[in-house]
Amino acid sequence: MSVLDRLATSLNRRDEVPNQELAQHIVHADDANAVKELIVNLGHKDKNIQSDCIKVLYEIGERRPELVSKYYKEFGKLLESKNNRLVWGAMIALDMIATKEPKGVYSLLAGILATADEGSVITKDHAVGILIKLASLKQYADDCEPLLLEQLARSPNNQFPMYAERSFSVINQKNKKRFQKVMNERIDGLEKESQKRRVIKVLKAVQKLG
Repeated sequence: MSVLDRLATSLNRRDEVPNQELAQHIVHADDANAVKELIVNLGHKDKNIQSDCIKVLYEIGERRPELVSKYYKEFGKLLESKNNRLVWGAMIALDMIATKEPKGVYSLLAGILATADEGSVITKDHAVGILIKLASLKQYADDCEPLLLEQLARSPNNQFPMYAERSFSVINQKNKKRFQKVMNERIDGLEKESQKRRVIKVLKAVQKLG
């Protein structure tokens, strides 16, 4: 049975279980040829096949990013797709491989941020994830920290506490005042007390850093 035959669409399934199982099988078998077949079929005439392929690819990326990391350019091109499922699926894939292929993902950063500005919540979430991963690396920290701070400053209230929590991993003695400033500026504008409590918890943790 070929890779395409095992996709949810080919099996007349509306759930994602077949795609998840296929990803697990490919990871277990270390099947680079299957990955290549999925990449090729991102351009399939059937949009459902396209969607299944990107789903399997980012599921592989979550489990074994090195199996898909060399295809960062292909994922980058999908950010311009008219198929929104491919757009946010590609953003997830790039998030999954950002630590394995930081140079390649960094080269796509302008497109990633432009897509995030116009994209869905999922797209924005994973763009922030990419920035956090890149900001954790010394060679990209100086460029990515200001971009991350900008995303924090402009993020929707519903997303802000999560972004603040996730950003904690890249906050240090050198940059903590900048992160504190953004959090303090945003906290009064949060509608829910639960949101404020989450941000206050992060601020307290930041204050303890050195």
